[in-house]
Amino acid sequence: MSDHRAETAAARSRWRAAPPWPLPALLCWGASWGVFRLLPLQGFSIGAALLAAAGVGVVMSLWGSSWWRKAVIATGFPVSFALTLPLLGMGDVAPWVWLLPLAVMLLVYPMNAWADAPLFPTPAEALRALSGVAPLPVGARILDAGCGMGHGLKALRSAYPQAQFYGLEWSAVLRWWCALRLPWARVTRADIWLADWSTYDLVYLFQRPESMPRAVAKSAQELRAGAYMVSLDFEATQLIAHASYTAPNGKMVWIYQAPFAYART
Repeated sequence: MSDHRAETAAARSRWRAAPPWPLPALLCWGASWGVFRLLPLQGFSIGAALLAAAGVGVVMSLWGSSWWRKAVIATGFPVSFALTLPLLGMGDVAPWVWLLPLAVMLLVYPMNAWADAPLFPTPAEALRALSGVAPLPVGARILDAGCGMGHGLKALRSAYPQAQFYGLEWSAVLRWWCALRLPWARVTRADIWLADWSTYDLVYLFQRPESMPRAVAKSAQELRAGAYMVSLDFEATQLIAHASYTAPNGKMVWIYQAPFAYART
């Protein structure tokens, strides 16, 4: 089996096990609203429909792979229902209202980015000590792969004030906003997995555990000798870290230098 076919088969297997985030949340919220709309048509009271719809969220929250995802799945329907009340009073809940957050989310967080990290910003102080363990020359090229709104780039600049900064972001809205906020960085709309990382001295990632093997494979293939791959919070378990430290907010910062040293399995 070719590498492409093997990767496709693995992706299908992961999909069967658990759909990529945030699809479990969307499916749950849709199911909850469906129950809430259908039960009154069968003669149930609004109160019973609300309890049943909320119960759907609680049951489906087991689909979440972490506590915060479970919480998002479980609370999505009650929160979205509560938000409709100021707009519509105590009258009927228009079915299109709950689709507005979905439309906004799809605009900001496109579907082909769902397999990557959720939209969580890098804490401002998390990377300040990075230059002490991963020194770079003046004018070094630093990439934030998946830069979002630019928090990671700002944190990197606090560590390397004399570097050149680049950001890759697939969401057109976030790319525009990041470029507007950070005129000193060159921010491009691109798929981080298809872009070339070979010209950078440091690539920064705030991804998720599931995407770290892919990041390792890409970095090992493309980063030149001496370049760094830096991951916030998530360890590349197949590698031996060049260095690591605990940021002020308690998150771990993992630093790997090419050519990588692989851990024995």
